[in-house]
Amino acid sequence: MSKRALPASAKPDFTELFMPKIVTVLREGYGAAQLRADAIAGLTVAIIALPLSMAIAIASGATPAQGLYTAIVGGFLVSALGGSRFQIGGPAGAFIVLVATTVAQHGMEGLILATFLSGLMLAALGLLRLGTFIKFIPFPVTVGFTAGIAVIIFASQIKELFGLPVAQEPGELIEKLAALWQVRDGISVAAMTVSGGTVALILILRWLRPNWPGMLIAVASVSAASALLALPVATIGTKFGGIPNALPPPSLPDLSWAQIRAVLPAAVSFTLLGAIESLLSAVVADGMTGRRHRSNCELVAQGVANIGSSLFGGFCVTGTIARTATNVRAGAHGPVAGMLHALFLLLFMLLAAPLAVYIPLAALAGVLAVVAWNMIERHAIGILLRSGWGEATVLGATFFLTIFRDLTEAIVVGLALGSVLFIQRMSRATAIDAQSPLVPRDRADNPEQVYDEHSAANPDVVVYRITGVLFFGATASIGSVLDRIQDNYKALVVDFSAVPFLDSTGAHMIEGLAQKARKRGVELWLTGASRDILRALLTHGLRKPAVHYASTVDDAIRALSAPREG
Repeated sequence: MSKRALPASAKPDFTELFMPKIVTVLREGYGAAQLRADAIAGLTVAIIALPLSMAIAIASGATPAQGLYTAIVGGFLVSALGGSRFQIGGPAGAFIVLVATTVAQHGMEGLILATFLSGLMLAALGLLRLGTFIKFIPFPVTVGFTAGIAVIIFASQIKELFGLPVAQEPGELIEKLAALWQVRDGISVAAMTVSGGTVALILILRWLRPNWPGMLIAVASVSAASALLALPVATIGTKFGGIPNALPPPSLPDLSWAQIRAVLPAAVSFTLLGAIESLLSAVVADGMTGRRHRSNCELVAQGVANIGSSLFGGFCVTGTIARTATNVRAGAHGPVAGMLHALFLLLFMLLAAPLAVYIPLAALAGVLAVVAWNMIERHAIGILLRSGWGEATVLGATFFLTIFRDLTEAIVVGLALGSVLFIQRMSRATAIDAQSPLVPRDRADNPEQVYDEHSAANPDVVVYRITGVLFFGATASIGSVLDRIQDNYKALVVDFSAVPFLDSTGAHMIEGLAQKARKRGVELWLTGASRDILRALLTHGLRKPAVHYASTVDDAIRALSAPREG
């Protein structure tokens, strides 16, 4: 039975697709109880986002202030305009590699311009309603590149974790490890104590007090101890001079054509990863709450957030899975929680900026080491490795390309391998059965194949039943069977009742079959075609007298058995 198209009135209109969730929440009714829940959740997320935003910025080659700008401006816009009730936007660990590479190649101005362009691209993807397709990234690809990014994040923090005196740290993993190994004698006991203490405190608090903000408590405690003991470690103050206590005035990046062409590849990478990461985070929130996000609206919001972040000197904004999950667990009611999280961060910057100068870089490196460990989905990796060679190959290729090449190439290759694997499995699922001289008879009360003895007495008719999707990956095997038409048959019946989809390659193969059958004087009947399949066949010119159509195989057999005029 063919699917009936939905009436125009049933299809979502522009307003339904792109209305921010904040509007939906306010329409439902918003009072003091909801505001209280959102305020508690927003404060909880802000406490976690505070050290993370600075740590991610420093690891990316930016300043800690830029990390806060990104979390404040980008985080506010993502929640205010987004299609998810619970999404928390800000700087993400997944971007560290791309951002650091962009800074190294194009400088800070190039990074800000790439973020601006990425915002335009993300908004365009949403307006073109491509958000649905971006979610079709295979699971082994997301697990592989997340694990690869985790390895690179940890490698980028080895210098600060051990206080190694590396003047110019290479970007490539192998070269980086070689350079770090050469200065292994310069390990700082003070830096190791600070980073080790930070990691230990986070893990202990997670075990004893899982609801406490372990990362913030660990960083604050270690920073206070480091300052009181006057430990010889690098801090935000010694490296960056602290952080400002206000947002900078907005300004446009350099929009010269030469600079745009230079940073365009980086902008495309930001767009691809940002779209995947944001929609994946929204899907996680949906799974935790039973809600449904608006993917295209979310992409538009991510685009506006990236544009806004770049205007204030920030960098890439995306939906962050860990902070979004924390927001849900903290009891958030809607997007106001994410907006308040950004305002709480702004309040910290306005009131407590002088305290940031005491935060050791080794402490923030310890935070990122824990983040990197949490990013590796060990349980999922084990399942994929046990699932078969196909999933393991996609996972491994994505993982190693992320580490040794770049993230964009890893995603493209992983997606290509996943598609090939899917095509190969779908082609094996498509089969063809030949029944001669038996002819299948369709019966509503019995889904099994039953053969009509009367029709079986006709040796001049052969029936083929195709089962599965008839697409380019399966036409070679199906076509080879159908090509073996023997001249002693007067009629060939091809049943499509078990074919849910037919692409142009499959239709072209049937067209070739019709031409061969006509040359050999064999009458071709096509039965059981749904409305969509029938349309595809007719579009390829499969009409009388080259081919005949019938609803069922029985109908075709009766027509062949009926006396012909003339």
